[in-house]
Amino acid sequence: MAGPSTTWHVEISFSEDANHTDAVAVLRTPDDREHRGYGQARRNPADRPAPLIGEEVASARALSNLAHELLESAATQIEANVQRRDPAV
Repeated sequence: MAGPSTTWHVEISFSEDANHTDAVAVLRTPDDREHRGYGQARRNPADRPAPLIGEEVASARALSNLAHELLESAATQIEANVQRRDPAV
């Protein structure tokens, strides 16, 4: 039997100039923890400006970084919840 369903939302914001796009992906968990991922894209000076491409690359990198942050957080929580046994017992 499955438990109750939960939905998490990620908000991605951008800051841009003519050659760079920075993205921040923010996830707030139901227990009010906040996780952030960061990504950046840089336009090759020989390429035409295409802001949407920069946003896609920067957001993909931010989401990838966020995924790593979530895995690290989960690993830390798992480690804290592991019950250690005394090898002498």
